[in-house]
Amino acid sequence: MATVLLVRHGRTTANASGLLAGRTPGVDLDRVGREQAARTAERIADVPVVAVVSSPLDRCRQTASFIIDRQQGPLDSPLDEGITECDYGDWQGRALGDLAKEPLWSVVQSQPSAVVFPGGEAMATMQSRAVAAIRRRDAEIEAEHGPGAVWVAVSHGDIIKSVLADALGMHLDLFQRVSVGPASVSIVRYGAHRPDVIATNTDSGDLSWLRAAAPTGDAPVGGGAGHA
Repeated sequence: MATVLLVRHGRTTANASGLLAGRTPGVDLDRVGREQAARTAERIADVPVVAVVSSPLDRCRQTASFIIDRQQGPLDSPLDEGITECDYGDWQGRALGDLAKEPLWSVVQSQPSAVVFPGGEAMATMQSRAVAAIRRRDAEIEAEHGPGAVWVAVSHGDIIKSVLADALGMHLDLFQRVSVGPASVSIVRYGAHRPDVIATNTDSGDLSWLRAAAPTGDAPVGGGAGHA
């Protein structure tokens, strides 16, 4: 089975000022975000990835460029609309503090499967197209590069949370229990029987063990010995 590293973009100017950026163009990594992206790229540098797939938005492309620059040799680096940010509609560009006063805010927190952002996207639609994009890309990469292939998907917080919720077998209404920080790395393998969630929301630690061959799709009884 292939391995996907789900990387959230680094901190942005909008994150730092408490704004919901959404799909607003020109939202860049700030100084802290660039440092975060560089650290994440350093962690991944020891892993020979075959592709770095990015959301088309600037902050993800900037984060992806840090990762690509630390890799040896050519690799695929396509953009994928399927993992772009949620369309927050009329909420886009507004302050989070103001949005927290909206009646819909509490629904976003407790029942996101029922949320349709005014003038925007349903959160259920967001999850379905993101999961479909990740699973489709993963299958294509495994078919081309083999079951030991490792690839990176650079995306957004709610997108990655929804993908992880699906991989964990969680209903979308529980996805707010999952945290995904800026420039964090989460690791998933899609096996024949079920997805295997290796790690979530990591911002430190050695990843060189991913150079070893991927295990079989069977879950080890008793938990197994882990990676060396």
